[in-house]
Amino acid sequence: MKQYAVLGLGNFGESIALTLQELGCEVIAVDQSAERVQKIADQVSYAMRADIGDPEVIKVLGARNLDGVIVAVANNMEASILATIASKDLGVPYVLAKANNATHEKILTKIGADAVVYPERETGQRVARQLVSKNFSDWISLSPDYSIIETATPKGWIGKTLEELNIRENHDVSVIGFIKGSMVEVNPDPKKVIEEKSVIILMGANDALQEIQDGEEE
Repeated sequence: MKQYAVLGLGNFGESIALTLQELGCEVIAVDQSAERVQKIADQVSYAMRADIGDPEVIKVLGARNLDGVIVAVANNMEASILATIASKDLGVPYVLAKANNATHEKILTKIGADAVVYPERETGQRVARQLVSKNFSDWISLSPDYSIIETATPKGWIGKTLEELNIRENHDVSVIGFIKGSMVEVNPDPKKVIEEKSVIILMGANDALQEIQDGEEE
């Protein structure tokens, strides 16, 4: 069982903590607010009230041989930075930190965070893509440069097989699956003919994915 500490129980931190717990991980949830700790206490492995910016708190948590730490507090930049530094100094193998702005993001990256999320920016990018993509269904950012999208299958692909289209070679994206109605097909048969009114799930570089959507009538 993997063990994670989630530092900060705002909407973002609470959501991560509960999801990790649902996925079978052991979760230690930490926040300065007694109300937030009490709210989540019965839904995670362990919840504690503590100052996230106190390195001693991180040392206590680090002694549990954590697989990862999620620094989900962003409004207190000092606490966020101190928690990230302390986690890496203790040898936590994976530290994901939430940034509040571009400067915060750069600092977290430079001090050793393995991954930095900037939800406000990513949400903005997602909405912008939705506005400019005619057949947009969903766009999930994996990193600043790579995403997964669900989009209407280009008309020129209908009636052909994945093998014929050779999508990875020709478009530099991978087909993860198809959705038709309530049915989801993952790792589709490359010899199966693509049907009309199907939604295709693609993964790849943002530029390549956008090119496919821009030329969706082809």
